[in-house]
Amino acid sequence: MPAPLTKIARQARIAELIERSCISSQSEFVSLLAAEGVTVTQGTLSKDLVDLGAVRVRNSAGELCYSLSTASVSTTAPEKLAKLTGELLVSAQGSANIAVLHTPPGAAQFFASAIDKVGWDEILGTIAGDDTVLIITRDSDGGEKMAVALLNLSQSAAGQDRAQQKEI
Repeated sequence: MPAPLTKIARQARIAELIERSCISSQSEFVSLLAAEGVTVTQGTLSKDLVDLGAVRVRNSAGELCYSLSTASVSTTAPEKLAKLTGELLVSAQGSANIAVLHTPPGAAQFFASAIDKVGWDEILGTIAGDDTVLIITRDSDGGEKMAVALLNLSQSAAGQDRAQQKEI
Protein backbone atom coordinates (compact mmCIF):
# COMPACT_ATOMS: atom_id res chain seq x y z
CA MET A 1 0.00 0.00 0.00
CA PRO A 2 1.50 3.37 -1.01
CA ALA A 3 2.32 5.89 1.68
CA PRO A 4 -0.12 8.80 1.82
CA LEU A 5 1.15 12.13 0.54
CA THR A 6 0.17 15.51 1.83
CA LYS A 7 -1.73 17.82 -0.48
CA ILE A 8 1.33 20.04 -0.70
CA ALA A 9 3.63 17.16 -1.67
CA ARG A 10 1.12 15.81 -4.21
CA GLN A 11 0.74 19.21 -5.83
CA ALA A 12 4.51 19.66 -5.96
CA ARG A 13 4.78 16.29 -7.71
CA ILE A 14 2.05 17.29 -10.20
CA ALA A 15 3.89 20.55 -10.95
CA GLU A 16 7.12 18.60 -11.56
CA LEU A 17 5.30 16.30 -14.01
CA ILE A 18 3.86 19.29 -15.86
CA GLU A 19 7.28 20.90 -16.19
CA ARG A 20 8.97 17.65 -17.25
CA SER A 21 6.63 16.33 -19.95
CA CYS A 22 3.59 16.91 -22.13
CA ILE A 23 0.57 15.54 -20.29
CA SER A 24 -2.63 15.92 -22.24
CA SER A 25 -5.33 14.49 -19.97
CA GLN A 26 -6.24 14.01 -16.34
CA SER A 27 -6.38 10.24 -16.85
CA GLU A 28 -2.76 10.38 -18.02
CA PHE A 29 -1.89 12.25 -14.79
CA VAL A 30 -3.67 9.61 -12.71
CA SER A 31 -1.70 6.84 -14.47
CA LEU A 32 1.67 8.60 -14.12
CA LEU A 33 1.07 9.32 -10.45
CA ALA A 34 -0.11 5.74 -9.82
CA ALA A 35 3.10 4.44 -11.42
CA GLU A 36 4.97 6.41 -8.74
CA GLY A 37 2.78 5.01 -5.97
CA VAL A 38 0.62 8.13 -5.62
CA THR A 39 -3.07 7.26 -5.57
CA VAL A 40 -5.35 10.17 -6.49
CA THR A 41 -8.95 10.41 -7.67
CA GLN A 42 -9.86 12.41 -10.75
CA GLY A 43 -11.82 14.85 -8.58
CA THR A 44 -8.86 15.52 -6.30
CA LEU A 45 -6.55 15.85 -9.29
CA SER A 46 -8.91 18.35 -10.88
CA LYS A 47 -8.87 20.49 -7.72
CA ASP A 48 -5.07 20.24 -7.55
CA LEU A 49 -4.75 21.45 -11.15
CA VAL A 50 -6.98 24.44 -10.38
CA ASP A 51 -4.96 25.25 -7.23
CA LEU A 52 -1.76 25.13 -9.26
CA GLY A 53 -3.18 27.33 -12.03
CA ALA A 54 -2.60 24.58 -14.59
CA VAL A 55 -4.17 25.09 -18.01
CA ARG A 56 -4.11 23.12 -21.24
CA VAL A 57 -2.23 24.88 -24.04
CA ARG A 58 -0.86 23.88 -27.43
CA ASN A 59 2.88 23.29 -27.46
CA SER A 60 5.17 23.97 -30.43
CA ALA A 61 4.26 20.56 -31.90
CA GLY A 62 0.56 21.44 -31.75
CA GLU A 63 -0.24 19.00 -28.92
CA LEU A 64 -2.53 19.98 -26.06
CA CYS A 65 -0.50 19.79 -22.84
CA TYR A 66 -1.01 20.98 -19.30
CA SER A 67 1.10 23.99 -18.41
CA LEU A 68 1.54 26.14 -15.34
CA SER A 69 0.11 29.43 -16.50
CA THR A 70 2.69 32.16 -15.94
CA ALA A 71 -0.04 34.81 -15.90
CA SER A 72 -1.95 32.89 -13.25
CA VAL A 73 1.16 32.29 -11.16
CA SER A 74 2.35 35.90 -11.24
CA THR A 75 -1.03 37.47 -10.44
CA THR A 76 -1.88 35.10 -7.60
CA ALA A 77 1.57 34.39 -6.15
CA PRO A 78 1.20 36.80 -3.19
CA GLU A 79 -2.26 35.41 -2.42
CA LYS A 80 -0.98 31.83 -2.60
CA LEU A 81 1.97 32.71 -0.37
CA ALA A 82 -0.35 34.28 2.19
CA LYS A 83 -2.46 31.13 2.27
CA LEU A 84 0.56 28.81 2.44
CA THR A 85 2.15 30.91 5.17
CA GLY A 86 -0.98 30.48 7.26
CA GLU A 87 -0.91 26.72 6.64
CA LEU A 88 2.81 25.92 6.71
CA LEU A 89 4.79 28.42 8.76
CA VAL A 90 5.57 26.85 12.13
CA SER A 91 8.15 29.43 13.25
CA ALA A 92 10.37 32.19 11.89
CA GLN A 93 13.48 33.83 13.30
CA GLY A 94 15.86 36.36 11.85
CA SER A 95 19.46 37.34 12.34
CA ALA A 96 21.50 39.78 10.27
CA ASN A 97 20.45 39.14 6.66
CA ILE A 98 19.09 35.62 7.26
CA ALA A 99 15.60 34.43 8.13
CA VAL A 100 15.11 30.80 9.18
CA LEU A 101 11.62 29.40 8.70
CA HIS A 102 10.34 26.07 9.97
CA THR A 103 7.56 24.08 8.29
CA PRO A 104 6.02 20.65 8.78
CA PRO A 105 8.25 17.83 7.46
CA GLY A 106 8.33 17.68 3.66
CA ALA A 107 6.89 21.15 3.06
CA ALA A 108 9.97 23.40 3.01
CA GLN A 109 10.80 23.11 -0.69
CA PHE A 110 7.22 23.80 -1.75
CA PHE A 111 7.06 26.77 0.65
CA ALA A 112 10.41 28.15 -0.59
CA SER A 113 9.17 27.88 -4.18
CA ALA A 114 6.06 29.90 -3.27
CA ILE A 115 8.30 32.56 -1.68
CA ASP A 116 10.47 32.65 -4.81
CA LYS A 117 7.44 33.05 -7.10
CA VAL A 118 6.39 36.25 -5.33
CA GLY A 119 9.64 37.85 -6.50
CA TRP A 120 10.29 40.14 -3.55
CA ASP A 121 13.24 42.43 -4.27
CA GLU A 122 14.32 42.17 -0.63
CA ILE A 123 15.14 38.49 -1.06
CA LEU A 124 18.48 37.50 -2.53
CA GLY A 125 17.60 33.79 -2.47
CA THR A 126 16.09 30.86 -0.63
CA ILE A 127 17.44 27.45 0.30
CA ALA A 128 15.15 24.66 1.48
CA GLY A 129 15.66 21.38 3.24
CA ASP A 130 12.96 19.03 4.46
CA ASP A 131 11.39 21.24 7.11
CA THR A 132 13.55 24.38 7.08
CA VAL A 133 13.75 27.34 4.68
CA LEU A 134 16.68 29.73 4.76
CA ILE A 135 16.00 33.17 3.28
CA ILE A 136 18.95 35.42 2.52
CA THR A 137 17.99 39.08 2.27
CA ARG A 138 19.79 41.85 0.39
CA ASP A 139 19.72 44.20 3.39
CA SER A 140 22.37 43.44 6.02
CA ASP A 141 19.73 43.59 8.77
CA GLY A 142 16.78 42.29 6.74
CA GLY A 143 16.54 38.82 8.31
CA GLU A 144 14.53 39.89 11.34
CA LYS A 145 12.30 42.13 9.19
CA MET A 146 11.59 39.23 6.83
CA ALA A 147 10.80 36.84 9.69
CA VAL A 148 8.40 39.37 11.22
CA ALA A 149 6.76 40.06 7.85
CA LEU A 150 6.13 36.35 7.26
CA LEU A 151 4.85 35.83 10.81
CA ASN A 152 2.45 38.75 10.31
CA LEU A 153 1.34 37.29 6.98
CA SER A 154 0.75 33.95 8.72
CA GLN A 155 -1.37 35.56 11.44
CA SER A 156 -3.31 37.57 8.86
CA ALA A 157 -4.05 34.43 6.82
CA ALA A 158 -5.12 32.54 9.94
CA GLY A 159 -7.46 35.39 10.88
CA GLN A 160 -9.04 35.36 7.42
CA ASP A 161 -9.57 31.59 7.61
CA ARG A 162 -11.34 31.96 10.97
CA ALA A 163 -13.57 34.74 9.57
CA GLN A 164 -14.50 32.59 6.55
CA GLN A 165 -15.32 29.63 8.79
CA LYS A 166 -17.66 31.81 10.85
CA GLU A 167 -19.48 32.86 7.65
CA ILE A 168 -20.11 29.22 6.78
